[in-house]
Amino acid sequence: MKIPVPDVLLPADELGRVHFVGIGGAALSAIARIMAMRQLPVTGSDDNDTPFLAGLRELGVTCHLGYDAAHVGAADTLVVTTAAREDNPEVLEGRRLGLRILPRSAGLWSVMAGLRVAAVAGTHGKTTTTSLLTSALVAAGADPTYAVGGVLAGTGHNAEVGVGDLFVAEADESDGAFLVYHPHAAVVTNVAADHLDVWGTEEAYHRAFDDFADTVDRDGFLVCCIDDPGARALAAHARASGLRVVTVGLADDAEVRATDLAFEGASSRFTVKRGQDVLGEVRLLIPGRHYVVDALAALVAGLELGHSFEGLRAGLEAFGGSGRRMEAKGEAAGVRVYDSYAHHPTEIAADLEAARGVAGEGRLVVAFQPHLVSRTRLFGPAMGQALGVADEVVVLDVYVARETADPDVTGRLVADAVPLPDDRVAFVPGVDEAALELAARARTGDLVLTLGAGSVTEVGPRLLELLAVDG
Repeated sequence: MKIPVPDVLLPADELGRVHFVGIGGAALSAIARIMAMRQLPVTGSDDNDTPFLAGLRELGVTCHLGYDAAHVGAADTLVVTTAAREDNPEVLEGRRLGLRILPRSAGLWSVMAGLRVAAVAGTHGKTTTTSLLTSALVAAGADPTYAVGGVLAGTGHNAEVGVGDLFVAEADESDGAFLVYHPHAAVVTNVAADHLDVWGTEEAYHRAFDDFADTVDRDGFLVCCIDDPGARALAAHARASGLRVVTVGLADDAEVRATDLAFEGASSRFTVKRGQDVLGEVRLLIPGRHYVVDALAALVAGLELGHSFEGLRAGLEAFGGSGRRMEAKGEAAGVRVYDSYAHHPTEIAADLEAARGVAGEGRLVVAFQPHLVSRTRLFGPAMGQALGVADEVVVLDVYVARETADPDVTGRLVADAVPLPDDRVAFVPGVDEAALELAARARTGDLVLTLGAGSVTEVGPRLLELLAVDG
């Protein structure tokens, strides 16, 4: 459901009682958590009892399961997820009552009001980079408020209220939300076509990032990872518009570079150079070249915000990851299981490269669940090609989410494109079948990686149970 952003935005303490339609999602639960921590009256509903709800209930937030007009209660304001259906009874009730109805972007803005905002955007890597920046700033003494699209391992939450004047936010482009925030500082990890069901064309998608850069305070700055062509073009646009830009990456012409990369199992290290000056070495507890670049971007944003290299480095080096980003789920019968959120060909390729390094001498066995019919229609064959790096692949059917199923667009479109022999690729309908298929294929020494933005995250725990019983 598309809810328009109102012409006048109000801070959270002027919204009255707020009811969240879709409170169990990563974005809305973070906003609700911040409001609740500020002692503002909050309720919500969701059709799934997600892991985020437990933390909200601990704060005293009433979280209904299922949608019903009665749940709106005495609310003055609704904040509505983009995944809500047009016939959602709570939204219909809010309209009948004439309540203020906000999209999540306006809800997030309301809790940002009055603080300096550091917003992290990009097609890929937003959650990890936002989490890395938050961890770095906390270690450097900034104590920011933050809202991340995943669980921060160091705190166990996706949002917290700090006492500093800084708000660190993951800025999502999927529905244009990132155009609302007007940050003081921004990071863009990359710009590659996605969400074309919303933007229509690749050109329009890229223009949205140009528009985002144009919203950054002129006395602020933008950090761009110019290894990516889209972010490189964005840096040029932003500079031409008068915004201060700092370029980072592995490229020789990046102003701040990561050099001397080394990977060992699930860890990595690199040297940071600004021009010819060596700032120091950073050691990460997360694997993969793309995570090195994410960490470099977070580091530079922290430096530009006025914090020390040593303090920021301490936070980066203590960072244990964020939920669903190459997250270790456990080990059974000699099989290690990881889970990641990758759902775009570029993300799949990056996570498989990292997983291959973690696997060492073992095989890499992957279960992938395509996310959204529209994305699978556009990128299904490319997803399959990216999965070909694995030794064995299990593809689930499409996680439909907010769209309508299309019998012509299924996980078979991905499975048929995997460049592996037929006996090393399986197409299964759902989570239970995927766990069983993986259990039959995995053997001691293997690394199993579950990938996707939907219910595939449930496969790993079920697989571990099966392996423990069989073992």
